[in-house]
Amino acid sequence: MDDRFNTAAGWVLFSGIVALGLSSISAKYFLADRVHRPHHMGYPIEGVVEEGSTAPKGPSLAELLATGDAAKGEKDAAGRCGTCHTFNQGEGVKQGPNLYGTVGAPIGEGKNGFSFSSALSGHGGNWTYENLDAWLTSPRAFASGTKMGFAGLSNAQDRADIILYLRSLGGGPPLPAVKTAAAAPADGASDAAAPAAAAAAK
Repeated sequence: MDDRFNTAAGWVLFSGIVALGLSSISAKYFLADRVHRPHHMGYPIEGVVEEGSTAPKGPSLAELLATGDAAKGEKDAAGRCGTCHTFNQGEGVKQGPNLYGTVGAPIGEGKNGFSFSSALSGHGGNWTYENLDAWLTSPRAFASGTKMGFAGLSNAQDRADIILYLRSLGGGPPLPAVKTAAAAPADGASDAAAPAAAAAAK
């Protein structure tokens, strides 16, 4: 009786070990431990972008600057940046440099003797509108190792407004031109061109 019980218990234990091993192998083979997107969505979900497609883009930086508000940017800059920066010409530095005459200026240079981190002093280039937008989006992404603790602004229009305010302090290069789509030919023009094209083809 004991021998039969021990044999049965051994087989049950062995079966459990085999099942556990097969489960582990199949999980690795079918990547069951990884979260992945279904190959075919059962139904469309609002806000989810299909793979291979692109999400609709918002206005370009040039468009945002063209329609921006420097006065609003002044208020935003005072609230978001005023703790660490001064703005008027000749004012001293705080935790950050004075921002007068920043637009178009070299990155990480000058500014009334402010000591920039090597992340900025060695960055190179100028504070173009694109660079300012990237900096305000995420200082750490723009210059890894920067000492600036500001997390960044996610709202593109807020960034454009602040850039316009900074441009009002000492000027800067011309605003980037807004690209316009080529106008489609008028219906009348296309209709008139059709007979001429047909005649030319004969």
